[in-house]
Amino acid sequence: QVQVVESGGGSVQPGGSLRLSCATSGIIFRVNTMGWYRQAPGKQRELVASITSGLTTNYAEHVKGRFTISRDNAKNTVYLQMNSLKPEDTAVYYCHAAVGRTSYLVDDYWGQGTQVTVSS
Repeated sequence: QVQVVESGGGSVQPGGSLRLSCATSGIIFRVNTMGWYRQAPGKQRELVASITSGLTTNYAEHVKGRFTISRDNAKNTVYLQMNSLKPEDTAVYYCHAAVGRTSYLVDDYWGQGTQVTVSS
């Protein structure tokens, strides 16, 4: 009943840019914190950036200055602008949303992931 769909992934050269989008829809009372995680082969899933409904942001140290997270609360959509991409950024990027389906129940939802590949 809650859909979390990412888009915008692809293959780029080092130094390039991509903009990821994540739209959350369904039976939603409210969307609290939304964030982006990534998982590379052989590595654990890690936080990239998060943003609260009040637009407070948090970034992993290795993406600060290069990535920007933003959201449109009216659309329940979160974005990740990725600039100066490096090969080490290659991973599947997952959108996460803490969704309140009622006034008292909050669940975690994950998108299916979108592949980002940075290579020459």
